[in-house]
This record gives sequence, structure tokens and C-alpha cells, in this order.
Amino acid sequence: MLSTQSTSQNWQQQLARAFTDITELCQFLNLNPKDLPVSQQASEKFSLRVPRSYANRIKKNDPKDPLLLQILPISHELLSDIHYNNDPVGDLNAIAGRGIIHKYHGRALLINTGSCAINCRYCFRKEFPYAEQHLRRDAQSSALDYLQKHPSISEIILSGGDPLILNDARLKQLFSALKKIKHLKRIRIHSRVPIVLPERITPELISLLNQTDKKIIIVLHCNHPNEIDHSVQTITKQFIQNEYTVLNQSVLLRNINNSVETLAQLSETLFEANIQPYYLHLLDKVTGTQHFNVPKEEAIRLVNALRNILPGYLVPQLVQEQPGKPAKTVINLQSTPESE
Repeated sequence: MLSTQSTSQNWQQQLARAFTDITELCQFLNLNPKDLPVSQQASEKFSLRVPRSYANRIKKNDPKDPLLLQILPISHELLSDIHYNNDPVGDLNAIAGRGIIHKYHGRALLINTGSCAINCRYCFRKEFPYAEQHLRRDAQSSALDYLQKHPSISEIILSGGDPLILNDARLKQLFSALKKIKHLKRIRIHSRVPIVLPERITPELISLLNQTDKKIIIVLHCNHPNEIDHSVQTITKQFIQNEYTVLNQSVLLRNINNSVETLAQLSETLFEANIQPYYLHLLDKVTGTQHFNVPKEEAIRLVNALRNILPGYLVPQLVQEQPGKPAKTVINLQSTPESE
């Protein structure tokens, strides 16, 4: 549950009060930075940002807490590896214009902002050139023209950064423009905000979303069952009541969720919160994330074990995004690949 102090503030105030300093975060969590492999240099390269409502879910005095490990800048991020690069999923080659990525048939993606409510250390777009490529207001018309001229696009994906960081006025203007594109059937919103800053999901935002004639799909990003508390459950219940489709995609992360027990609990907790487990991603190999990697053969063993203990609808698809492919690659669970 959120503290009385946090619930009394609006979401912009809470976002402004997010932890951005390693020492301050460690003090809040009763941790000594000297006992951790923290790196100020890594934080300067990719800044620390943690909403206090999310920090409240991190177990205090526990340097191995799985939520903490997702957001703490550490020295491992400064290591180089020839198998990791700044554009691991081939976004740059799929840019169709400022703020728009057209990679898969029937779907296009809008890079609405470079900002997020939380900065996850494994983020595959941590090196994306947002300054040159995000959809500024003055560039929106050209992106919308592109969508209008491609009637094969039936689904638009709002991404970033995190699209729900945009204020209501900006989102209303965007949704109003998308409503005019008649061949668009669905608006898919990829967001971690309902998980890490559920206060953002206000009645005003729900009303705004309900003004569109498109089908709304919310794809959340939750990696560990401890990320879901009562506030998140309340938000996802509202989504279902408003007939949004709610899915979740996770990233398989070493020392965070790479156990059968954790993944099973994650699926069960998601489903209790009216969220359908959807994808389990192999790590997108962006520079500085090799310490998060789980080899493919280990991932296959984990998902096969899940299939033995969970009903099929609770087992996410194990997938990998590969540059230049026409769709995400579904991993063959019968194969025995070599170690990566």
C-alpha cells in the first residue's frame, strides 16, 4: 500500500520527487552504498530514477532485493562486450520518419517521448537517440500523414520512453488525431507506468482513453510479483471494467526472475490482477547489460518447467526480438541450443 503522504500528491508531484540520487535511495532502503557495487559513473551515463511509490515495495536492508536490482546503477554497466551494442533490436533501421518506427506488417510504433517514470537498467532503448527521434509536437503531423498513407497499418503502438508520462492535454490531442485515421483499429499502449506509478491512472485519463473509437490494448511491463501491490490491482481492475485488453510482457533477468518459482508466482499474481501473461523476452543485448543475461537454454528449461505446473493460459510465450525479422521470434521449446 502507498503511504498517506504519497497518495495525497498528484502523479506529477510524485514523479518530481522520485529518487535520482544513489545515496538518498540507499539511505531510504537502510543500505550502505559502500557495501554495494554502485557506480556514480553508470548513473551519469543513464540516470537513476525511482518513484517513491515503487521504492516502498523494495525490501529494506536487502541488497539482493529483485526490485532494487532492476533500478540500481552498478559498475557492471560500464563493462563492454562484443555481443552487446547500442541498437540491439534494429530500431534505427526501421525508422520511417521522426517519431515513427515501422518494423512489422500491420503495425507501426510511435516514439512519443524519451522519458520514463522509472529507469530500468536493462532498458533496450537506453542508448536510443531520443533527442533526434522522439515525436515532438511539431513533428506529429508528418507521422500522422505517414499512417494515413499506409492503410495496411491497423494498429498503432504508443511507446517511448513511456507514453503515459505525457500529460492529459498532449495525450488528448494525439488520440483525437488518431481517431481521424479510419483504418486504424487498435491503439496499443506499452507502459510501465501503471506498475511503477499507478497514481498516474486518474479518472481523467480513463475518460480520455474512452473517447476513442479504437480498441484499447494496455501492454504492461512487470518482471516480478513483488511489483504488484493493491494500488496496481485497483488500476488494472479499472482497465478491465472499461473493457481494455490488459497484457503483460516480462524480461527474463538473472538474479531477478530466473527461477521457476518466481516466474510461476509472477503469472499467478498477474492473473489475479486481471493481467494476462503474454511475452517472456530474452534480454535485448544493449551495451552494459550482460550481467542480466539468462542463456537461451536456461530460459527453455524454465518455460518447459512452467508448462508442467501451470495451465497453458498462464505460461507466457518465450520470445526474442531479432533485427530485420518480420516478427518477434518465438523460441522453440523443444530445441537444445548451445550456450550464449
